Amino acid sequence: MRETINGADLRRMIISAAAAIEINKQALNELNVFPVPDGDTGTNMSMTINSAASDLRKTEDPDLEKASKVAASAMLRGARGNSGVILSLLFRGISKRLKGSEECDGVLWAQALQEGVDAAYKAVMKPAEGTILTVARLSAAKAADAARENNFIEFVHEAAIEEAVKALADTVNQNPVLKKAGVVDAGGKGWVVALEAMLSALQGEDVVLPENGAVTQTKQSADFSDFNTEDITFSYCTEFIISRENDHDPENLRAFLSELGDSLVLVDDDEIIKVHVHTNHPGKALEEALTYGALSNLKIENMKEQHKKAAELNNANRAAYEAAQASKEEKETLKPVSPEEELGFVSVAAGDGLRALFEELGCAQVVSGGQTMNPSTEDILAAIQSVPAKTVFVLPNNK
Repeated sequence: MRETINGADLRRMIISAAAAIEINKQALNELNVFPVPDGDTGTNMSMTINSAASDLRKTEDPDLEKASKVAASAMLRGARGNSGVILSLLFRGISKRLKGSEECDGVLWAQALQEGVDAAYKAVMKPAEGTILTVARLSAAKAADAARENNFIEFVHEAAIEEAVKALADTVNQNPVLKKAGVVDAGGKGWVVALEAMLSALQGEDVVLPENGAVTQTKQSADFSDFNTEDITFSYCTEFIISRENDHDPENLRAFLSELGDSLVLVDDDEIIKVHVHTNHPGKALEEALTYGALSNLKIENMKEQHKKAAELNNANRAAYEAAQASKEEKETLKPVSPEEELGFVSVAAGDGLRALFEELGCAQVVSGGQTMNPSTEDILAAIQSVPAKTVFVLPNNK
């Protein structure tokens, strides 16, 4: 049984967790009904943690502090969705506690898990029970109990997983939305998947992506058709990063956004402020945010449209639906055209809201993508060639 871990171990553990969440992302998507039934929790958690895995793979022989810092920084900047931001906060707290340490034993690991929980609860405006927060909190408390019994990190981590599994099973009884759907919390399930994969790496059995890219389907899934889109009070999931350019207090921004919507998660460090909020007025949120600094990584998605598509998946045969979509996409492949105009524009944007804005501004083609989910060069080239212009300007929204 492992007594301690170092930077190389933590690096492997996080990369293993990223692979496991990627494998299970569709299963997590099929569980998601809270805070809104949009079916994207697995995708958001996968993109968030894989941003860390990507940076860690580029970091050779990191010590413990370096590995945790690289992961936390990458996840904060790459965080997507409510679940992704909370996941990034859990690792941010872990990084904060591991600062200055060369090795991590069971006691320190339990403290790091608790630090992550504290960071997540502090950033979430209205914490709800029966979510990833509950699962993380109870598992961290169990880890602390285990550390008093045995200081080996493997023993402590196993205890944390055991409690996380129990807490996850109980989420269906704690949250009325989950109770209605008859499923456990998707974010909480994602945290359990991450913890289990980290243990596997700790024991020398790293989780790796299969060559065929196969993903796990869940035996338990939510019926999104049971939910009415009218139940979604705030329509637009709005996310962005602010580059801090003045000494304005982020708590004032938190207060402003809390009046503008719900599901608010705001976290800041010395360089940036990361925001996730559900609102009916994303423009007002962005306008206020600009008083703190320049914006980047903007994403605005219409959650009612997301829910509608998720419900369609439930109402139709999933395999038939996906086959029809693939056929439709094949038929709609962009075709090169002859240049008839002087100028044209192609933009890369994430989400229906930003797509609509760019189209209104005159972009002939909008390619879906953004930070952590960049489109291929081929996708951009196809869009350029489909614009009937002699000169095409591309707005990649990425350096």
